[in-house]
Amino acid sequence: MDLKSGYPFWAVKNGLMYAFPKLDADVSCDVAVVGAGITGALIADELVSHGHDVVVLDQRDICWGSTSASTALLQYEIDTHGIDLARRYDQDSALLAYESCLTAISQLEELSHSVGDVDFANCESLYYASNRADHPGLEDEFAWRKRYGFPVRWLDRTALKDEYGLTAPSAILSSVAARVDPYRLGSRLLRRMQRQGTQVFDRTRVDSLTTSDQSVQISTAAGMSIRAKHVIVATGYESQSWLSQRVAKNRSSYAYISDPIDRGELRWLASTMLWESARPYLYMRTTGDGRLLVGGEDDDRDTPARRDRLVDRKAATLQRKVSRLFPHLDAQPAFAWAGTFAETSDGLPLFGCHPQYGPRVLFAMAFGGNGITYSMLGAGLLRAQIEGRPHPLTGLFGFSRLG
Repeated sequence: MDLKSGYPFWAVKNGLMYAFPKLDADVSCDVAVVGAGITGALIADELVSHGHDVVVLDQRDICWGSTSASTALLQYEIDTHGIDLARRYDQDSALLAYESCLTAISQLEELSHSVGDVDFANCESLYYASNRADHPGLEDEFAWRKRYGFPVRWLDRTALKDEYGLTAPSAILSSVAARVDPYRLGSRLLRRMQRQGTQVFDRTRVDSLTTSDQSVQISTAAGMSIRAKHVIVATGYESQSWLSQRVAKNRSSYAYISDPIDRGELRWLASTMLWESARPYLYMRTTGDGRLLVGGEDDDRDTPARRDRLVDRKAATLQRKVSRLFPHLDAQPAFAWAGTFAETSDGLPLFGCHPQYGPRVLFAMAFGGNGITYSMLGAGLLRAQIEGRPHPLTGLFGFSRLG
């Protein structure tokens, strides 16, 4: 399945970073991770670093699927407001979700620095009300976050105009956020694991999973097999094809990136990501070499041909929105692309086993706008489940909450 359209910047910038072999013989392991994008890489790294014998495989080249189309805004702020999660579930669940995501930013920072050269940088996040109707909801959300100690500051219309030059009713400024090159982080993680002895295979397509009380057998399209005590399916929105239950909705998001822009022209955008309260929302952040990455214009088209036809038109729409917000900024598209992603009804991910397969097959569905942040959390959650330990996020991030 074609996961992306156009020319995703990470793949163009980095090229095919490392060559990994195809699986050409039967193997066995403790845990087989199916899917070698950023989610699979983070999960495999967590397991390997705690002594598990892991095999990683992907039907494409490593990180060449949705990871290469990710815009990689690392935020603790979930697409669903904390106050809305509290209404849907309860206060403790909403706090657990937000506090866990806040912790994940620090975990990603530590991991990125250990890997090195992945364009990681801390930044701030400015979340503004797109219109007057959204202002009361944003004000309530700020009050909730402030009450529970999240690192936020309120900006009214005057402060927003004076400090950021933006004309909007209000905004929440969060001091904790970050950026990263997801393709580079995933690729370098997997290469590091390979050097340490982990078997990593690309261009190896899984045909079937056969479960028993003691193990799972993976059969590949080329006739090879992997026998594992546990299997983790981390294939992005394609993971849904393994389930008879529909657990999320597919959507496409569009993005473009500019040529490098002088830091003096970027001004505060050089160190602050921007997103809005409208749904779907416009968002933007910069890269280490001063490019402006802009995304949004989400729709429900997940057919590659239809996405292809829309990339240039959507990029032009995004560029016009940037020009209205920042008339001084020349941020023309240099590369534009689209990628399909999945989102759950509550904005939370799904990690763990599903009744259809039993306890030895676990799913890593880091769906929504916080995919990389969720994947960092899911890595620890899935390791706990494999090791038979409790984890505070098991219920909230599990399939059981779907009913």
